[in-house]
Amino acid sequence: MSPSAKRRPFIAGNWKLFKTAAETVQYIRALKKLMKKGPEVDVALAPPFTALESAVKAASGSTIAIAAQNVFWEEEGAFTGEIAPGMLKALSVGLAIVGHSERRQYFGETDQTVNRRIKAALAAGLDAIVCIGETLEEREGKKTKRVLSSQISKGLAGLTREDGLRLTIAYEPVWAIGTGKTATPDMAQDAHQYIRRQLEKIFDKKVANSVRIQYGGSVKPDNAAELMAQPDIDGALVGGASLKPDVFFKIINFKGA
Repeated sequence: MSPSAKRRPFIAGNWKLFKTAAETVQYIRALKKLMKKGPEVDVALAPPFTALESAVKAASGSTIAIAAQNVFWEEEGAFTGEIAPGMLKALSVGLAIVGHSERRQYFGETDQTVNRRIKAALAAGLDAIVCIGETLEEREGKKTKRVLSSQISKGLAGLTREDGLRLTIAYEPVWAIGTGKTATPDMAQDAHQYIRRQLEKIFDKKVANSVRIQYGGSVKPDNAAELMAQPDIDGALVGGASLKPDVFFKIINFKGA
């Protein structure tokens, strides 16, 4: 995804552990028909690894990008269960999600491993959606900004400004994922504005103003427009609401075009 001075909205659907290859093809066919109406946003889908090849073929000829839900930092070796950047590139996948809260919570992901995955993805020619966000305990302890600052500085350590231009940041307050709770637009905007200031410290103002920051916390058709109206919210990383093409399209079409 190339950055834009106007930060063209970017809506991505993360399917997590849902959908077979056949179900993926059926979904993408339906979404392509809906998207002929043409909202001016960038769209990506992240199906399971087993459906990536089918997804790429089904999305061919459309503007739908296909993303991986994770990526490893080595190209080959004795790493059971991992997927190399080059394997994704060979499938014509151009994007990978890194550091999702569920990877951190259930599978031991750390800011240091997130950093290694980002660097490997970028080196292989993949762009990255980098996920950050605080838990409910951290939010209630007024540690949100401290947590975000730490995740950004450690996760993006050693990256160049050129690397920065190939990133999308996804702010996902962990307490709002799959719970039905959503940060208010003002709460989300405050976090996004803070994240952009941290990006300016790491890179520079031009990069910080170019990077798109998605919101990812129980985004639904009925709250997408209000969230997207905030000046520093440039898109959404959508979980459960991305599993049905008609529902996901309503989020993509948040302007009602």
